[in-house]
Formats: sequence, structure tokens, C-alpha cells
Amino acid sequence: MSEEVRVALFGYGLAGRYFHAPLIRLVDGLRVTTVVTRDAGRSAAAREDDPDVAVVADPGAVWARAGEHDLVVVASANRTHVTLARAALAAGLPVVVDKPLCRTPEEAAALQREAAGRLTVFQNRRWDGDFLALRAAVEAGRIGTVHRFESRFERWRVEPKGYWRESGDPEDLGGLLYDLGSHLADQALLLLGPVAEVRAEVRRVRPWAAVDDDAFVALRHESGAVSHLWMSSVAAEQGPRFRVLGTAGAWVSEGLDGQEDALRAGRSPYDVPPRHARLLAAADGDDLAESSVDVTGGDWPAFYRGVPAWVRGEAPAPVALDDVVATLRILRSAAEQAG
Repeated sequence: MSEEVRVALFGYGLAGRYFHAPLIRLVDGLRVTTVVTRDAGRSAAAREDDPDVAVVADPGAVWARAGEHDLVVVASANRTHVTLARAALAAGLPVVVDKPLCRTPEEAAALQREAAGRLTVFQNRRWDGDFLALRAAVEAGRIGTVHRFESRFERWRVEPKGYWRESGDPEDLGGLLYDLGSHLADQALLLLGPVAEVRAEVRRVRPWAAVDDDAFVALRHESGAVSHLWMSSVAAEQGPRFRVLGTAGAWVSEGLDGQEDALRAGRSPYDVPPRHARLLAAADGDDLAESSVDVTGGDWPAFYRGVPAWVRGEAPAPVALDDVVATLRILRSAAEQAG
């Protein structure tokens, strides 16, 4: 392996161009050397963003030159994730796959066995600023023991965009449950641990929708705590991003982490407006004392900072496949309850 981890990036749409490539560029020891895309416009964009990058249309060009790469990143459409991951592993290359990895926990577990530690999944919202600050507050005991975690990812998008995420073809893994739900379930598991029961309401509200666009998932954790997770494309009024209730207080934060907007605008993920959460802590008797907590410090590049050592076998993967399997169990259970 070269001193620098040489990356073959599959896909140069929203995920590849605006999330993965910029984050990789921010990490010492990682470099995108090849972009794989058949789209002429995206090929031109990849060359514009990095004149030194090789752009190829055929994935076979990477497998034929596997020795010239150290890592594959799959940022292409959901239907390609498993096929490309398996091809990368067969070529002897470790692989990062954008979420969702696949549809079922059984398929993920099979990939886990096949990968033998050489596969991880890009669960970037583990490093949202508000979630990092919330975890720190919970671990410090600032709101006591959490008994309810409420998490929302809501939007107002009532016109069709024509994206594959709106497709009703099961191979596309479209809809909000597997898209935004992948983030919300992963965060709930990180905060409160294994899940004993899943209840869900999964709906299509927009008249033209072929896939779910509004969902609620309730989790009962083995600890006894509950998570209530909302995701919607038809929420003209959004609720708080997080409302977390503990035995000694509460945490409330509004709005979404700003890293996605910054990256879409071509800025650094650290160039985001300041944001704050409200923390209410038990004082005397039934009184609560309110304070403000900075939640600006998101860090999506942290995922890729963990990649070079993992690729070299010196550290665990940034996201464990056990966590991915557990998240897919939740999503599959919720999908089976779709109305």
C-alpha cells in the first residue's frame, strides 16, 4: 500500500461530489485518484473540481487496476451498493458504502461475513453538531437518565423532483424510511442502545408518491427508554430536531445541522452559522434552570479521519457493521408495518 490512501470514488452526483469528495480532501493521507461515472456532465464536474483525477465510465477499469487503489467509496445510487461492494471486496479492496447499505439485515450480515472487517458505511450524521453535543450532555449526566428521545427530520417538499429516490422500484430503496430513517435509527441506537420492540406508521401522503413520504417509528429500548422518530416530506411546520427527556431535565434543539448546506454551497463543513440548544436541569424542588449549549461544532470529516488507520488495519472501522445490521433490523420491521 502507498503512503497515501488512493481512493476510487463511484458516483459523482449529490453524495459523491458534495459530501464524499470534499470530506476526503480535508483529510491528510486520503486522495481521490479515480472517479467512476457514466454521466458526461458529472465527468466534466469531476475534472473541473480536480484536474488531476482520472475519470472512467466502466467500473471494470478500477478492478483491472486494483493495485493502483487502496479504497473504494460507493456513493452511487442505492441499487448499486451491494453489487459494487462485492466487486470491490473481490478485487481485494476495502470499501466505504453510503447508507443504506442494503434492504435487509440478513443481506448486511452476509456482506459483513464476506468483508471480514473491510467494509464500513457512511453514517455521517453521527457527527452532526447537535447530536455530538447531546451525547456529551447525556454522558455527563446533565439531564439524568434519558427515558425518551424524540428526533425529527422533517421537510416541505410537495412537488416531484424526478429523482430515483422517488421511484417505486424496490431495487432503488426509495422513500424516506431507508433514507432519513437510516440516520434517525442509527442515532437512537448510539444514544440508548439495543432495541426490543419496533412500532411504525409509514405512509404515502402526496398523491403522486410511489414510495413513503411520511413516517413515525417508535422504539422501545432494552433499557426501558423509548425513541420516537419522525421523518416527513410533507411537514409545513417542523417540530424540534431533538427533544430529549431525562430524569433530571431535558434537552431541546431546533433546525438541522448546517454541514449539508455548507457543502452543497461549496463551503467547508465547518463554515456554518452558530446554533444553540436549550438545556433544562433540575434545580430546587420542581424548579428547572435553563442554559444555552453551543451545538455548532459538527464534524462530518471525522468519519474519513478514521479511514486511513482502518484501511491499514491499525484501527476499527469508523462505523461498525454490527450497528448497520441493527439499524436495518429496525427499518425492515418498520417497512413491514407500512399502511
